[in-house]
Order: sequence, then C-alpha cells, then structure tokens
Amino acid sequence: MSRKASIGNSERKNKDEIKYKGVRRRRWGKWVSEIRVPGTSTRLWLGSYAAPEAAAVAHDTAVFFLRGPGPLPASSMNFPWRIGGAYMWAPLSPGSVQTVASDAGMTADAQLTEELWRLDKQELSERVFLEEERGRSESSDQGFGLHEEFNVDDMEIYM
Repeated sequence: MSRKASIGNSERKNKDEIKYKGVRRRRWGKWVSEIRVPGTSTRLWLGSYAAPEAAAVAHDTAVFFLRGPGPLPASSMNFPWRIGGAYMWAPLSPGSVQTVASDAGMTADAQLTEELWRLDKQELSERVFLEEERGRSESSDQGFGLHEEFNVDDMEIYM
C-alpha cells in the first residue's frame, strides 16, 4: 500500500470517529484530553479515558475553570448544558484545574463504563433467554426437530 493510500484510509477512519474538542484517540484505543492554558504555551494533561465522552467532560471542565466566570461560547464546549449546574466557578491554579477536570473525567468514565456493562449484561441475559426459548420450542417439536432435516426421499437413501 502506498503512503498516499495509507493517508487516505486514515482520513476516512478519522471522519467516521466521533470528534470532541480537546480529545484525541491513541493508536491503542485510549482517549486522551489536554488543553492549553490561556495566555501561555503550557498544556495541561487532563487524562486518559476508556470513553471519548469522558475525555470531553474533562476538557469542558477545564475550559470552564480556565476561561473564568461569565457566559462561555457554546462552540468552545463539547457539552455546554452539562457544566452550568455542575460547578460554581472559583479562581483555580492550573494544577487545581487539572485535578478537578481529571476527577470529572474519571467520574464520567466510571459511569459510562458501568452503564455499558449493565447494557451488555442485559443484552447477554436476553440472548440466553431467547436461546432457551428456541431450545424449548425445538425440543417440543415432534421428533426433536428432525422432521425439518429429513424428508421421504432422504429416507430411501438411508435405507
């Protein structure tokens, strides 16, 4: 595969992925978030998460505390409706912002992971139930379902 084709494929993959501000995906699948401190060239590492939404929550929390009080443009946030009632603004050092944002991301990650686990468990139990139902209906058929596999012509062959 040529380099040009490889670049084209990666561009297509990126378009298919969900995109959040301040969030990127590592090659091995983890989602990470970082943000630049306003007025400096310093970047704050906000953490590594299993879900992209958790990394986006960490980014939004950092934006809220770094930009200060007042209305934040919705374009600078991933989930602008979430932050409003969640926090009361206070002037924090970049290190404190990093801690608060990381904690918010970790909490969101834990909630999302638990929700996915619960959904997976529910889906698994539904599949087991359906398999049991299918097994009951097949075993209650006359001949344990063999009448569907053989017909009269087949019987002549086997005799």
